[in-house]
Amino acid sequence: EVLLVESGGGLVQAGGSLRLSCAASGFTFDDYAIGWFRQAPGKEREGVICISSSDTITYYADSVKGRFTISRDNADDAAYLQMNSLKPEDTAVYICAADRWCSRNSGYEYWGQGTQVTVSS
Repeated sequence: EVLLVESGGGLVQAGGSLRLSCAASGFTFDDYAIGWFRQAPGKEREGVICISSSDTITYYADSVKGRFTISRDNADDAAYLQMNSLKPEDTAVYICAADRWCSRNSGYEYWGQGTQVTVSS
């Protein structure tokens, strides 16, 4: 069974930081790109950032450049989203996804359930 499980979300004040984790199982993690998406209430799902199987990082949301970064640990089958200088507009459910290639679109093969991030002003 393929699983992607996010953790690390929560409530944080503006300017604070959070580190989200995405734990994977059931597929060959090393061969897959990991993307992070987010969906705010009443808005469409948005691609945020992705790391390829060869560690190339691609940003899809200009608003997070310089504040968010992504990393992966193939030994632990996990990926991480480090979010700094958080803003209220970053409030959303953050979802990790896996596919052979990075893409800003939602056509990833595997999806997690998401973790809520709330940034208070």
